[in-house]
Amino acid sequence: MSESCTDAPEKERTAPNLITNVATTASTVPDTKALDGIHQQMQRRGLLPGEHYLDSGYPSADLIVKSRQSYGIALITPVLLDQSRQARANAGFQADAFTIDWKYQQVTCPQGQTSSSWSPCTQHGYPMIVVAFTKPACGPCPVRELRTTSRRGFRQLTTLNPCPLTEALRTARAEQADRHWQDAYALRSGVEGTIRQALAVTDSRRARYRGLAKTHLEHVHSAVALNLIRLNAWWNGKPLDRRHTSHLARLELSLAA
Repeated sequence: MSESCTDAPEKERTAPNLITNVATTASTVPDTKALDGIHQQMQRRGLLPGEHYLDSGYPSADLIVKSRQSYGIALITPVLLDQSRQARANAGFQADAFTIDWKYQQVTCPQGQTSSSWSPCTQHGYPMIVVAFTKPACGPCPVRELRTTSRRGFRQLTTLNPCPLTEALRTARAEQADRHWQDAYALRSGVEGTIRQALAVTDSRRARYRGLAKTHLEHVHSAVALNLIRLNAWWNGKPLDRRHTSHLARLELSLAA
């Protein structure tokens, strides 16, 4: 489920948060494969958002670039961090510390040394580039241990190809380390309340019918029901985020009355 959202205080909002799209897939379909279809559905109905807040299961460099180029959507979502040995140990020069010159196909390390090879390849079905530095360049380096732990004595990097994918990933990693980005991303937590509401009100965890088409129709009806509940609460000035009252508390209230 996708819903509209705003960070404005409740008293300043002009409309309640409403579910704008419902997509149903088989449980084996990964989130990354479902996102483009979700954007296509929104586009057909003229409901594309400027920013789409997602959990960490959705993002990839390809989707970040495609969403912006094809739909004008900025994906606000935590991306996978650098998985190099230096990054995992939080010591040494991570891959993002190296400067890439795409025009001349060279990479420069933080110490000013340039790469000696640039080799396009394919890994796991994705176009990649393997970049290596020479042993004479890395061997006498005063901070060699921060650059590489390779027994061969030189650093080797693997980066995405083409340029827009790598730059999009680097930009996303830099942004998500910023406190302002983290505060803005907190807006996504509202959809967890939507999921809880869907489970509690419409029992969406279990499918009542067999087959994807029937299950999707059930999910659409559930979303419509939730929107009607929200609109009714909005029009009548009854907030939906009131605290749950336990059975014991209700008993105490009834006895006090």
